[in-house]
Amino acid sequence: MKQYQSQLALIIALAVSLGVSLCSSSIDDYYLDIMLNVGINVLLAVSLNLVNGHTGQFSLGHAAFMAVGAYGSSIVTLEMGAAMIHVFGGHGWFAEGLTFLIALSIGGLCAAICGWMVGVPSLRLRGDYLAIVTLGFNEIIRVVLQNTSGDGPFGGALGLKGIEPYTNFFWVFATAAIAIYTISALVNSTYGRGFLAVRDDEIAGESMGVNTVRYKVIAFVTGSFFAGLAGGLYAHLRTTISPEGFNFLKSVDVVVMVILGGMGSTVGVILAAVVLTVLNEFLRDFEQYRMIVFSLLLIVMMIVRPQGLLPATVFQRRKQA
Repeated sequence: MKQYQSQLALIIALAVSLGVSLCSSSIDDYYLDIMLNVGINVLLAVSLNLVNGHTGQFSLGHAAFMAVGAYGSSIVTLEMGAAMIHVFGGHGWFAEGLTFLIALSIGGLCAAICGWMVGVPSLRLRGDYLAIVTLGFNEIIRVVLQNTSGDGPFGGALGLKGIEPYTNFFWVFATAAIAIYTISALVNSTYGRGFLAVRDDEIAGESMGVNTVRYKVIAFVTGSFFAGLAGGLYAHLRTTISPEGFNFLKSVDVVVMVILGGMGSTVGVILAAVVLTVLNEFLRDFEQYRMIVFSLLLIVMMIVRPQGLLPATVFQRRKQA
């Protein structure tokens, strides 16, 4: 019964996303841009919550997977987009939509492969050690992209320009809805029991025969894939990307959303992503103080409500016990 309710909610979310997208021309561009940023940040936060919240790991490199997806999908549309549109019947919503879907998928798969390459050797580590490894990976991706040739496909320090503005309301919120549904289905399946075993007591899980590394890699690869999709959506929304847009501070932004929302709480993380994205817009004129405000907010939350805005049910039961 619960599965059918989730599927029905997904179908409704897709239908609403399509309906709003068709009417988006009547929405002010400024507010539409904020809504699209909200959707992309929800996608990022929900995907990181699978790793940091449900599996209990601590990754500080989510922006790196976002960068891989952004650059991967952008290169596909820039280098092969025109040819693909021609093959699919010329310019039109079908050909452009299918081209964008293929580009997004390739970007997500590239991010997932990077997640697997990082995850297999590093997820045997725990806690602070894993955080340091993922932080290092984030900086490696940024520096590599920044030091590529300006005439090459990655654009060097100046990044990529002239990316087609394919991202719209439907693509953002349909992707976010699919991510929420997929991750919720994973968490509520037998895989979810493995994630909880890793989060609660990894040593006890291993003694009971749970392959904790396998579950950590699955969570890491899945989270990386959806981060890559978020990167592709971001790139085709902004039409210009550079390595500095995916630095350590971007990873911190996503981590703050997960912590403030409540580790392991999907609804809480979504709420935190919405609140922080809107708050960031209000602080646009005070950009130099943005991280100070976010840091103070995080400190206050850790003192007043360490479980987050909407804590996961498991956390609440622990507190009551």
